[in-house]
Amino acid sequence: MEVKGKVIAVLPLVSGEGRNGTWKRQEYVIEHDPNTQYPRKMKFDVWGDKVDQFNIQEGQLLRINFDIDCHEYQGRWYNVIRAWKVEPDDSLPVKESDFTPIDSFAPPPPSSPIDEGSDLPF
Repeated sequence: MEVKGKVIAVLPLVSGEGRNGTWKRQEYVIEHDPNTQYPRKMKFDVWGDKVDQFNIQEGQLLRINFDIDCHEYQGRWYNVIRAWKVEPDDSLPVKESDFTPIDSFAPPPPSSPIDEGSDLPF
């Protein structure tokens, strides 16, 4: 399966020791359909060396290929969304509100000379 979206959260790295050695997992949250009134969010995992390989950062626009699996623990069922391929995606439309206009960084224009014919105090 594939989804495109903007990374809105990078959760803490989790690691440990298992019967096959050391493991690590990083979780991320993306927002897909960002230009709709009610954008959807999805949490996904990246395991092992792919954590460093993908180097996912908050704010990135990505195309994520993933598998969905499920497991049972103490009578409850949990979904697992595991990414196996992550690529930058420049095709996503982004709302203007996601960016600060460049004009807001520009210095203010110089004040105009005083108009002698005006009775305004400024």
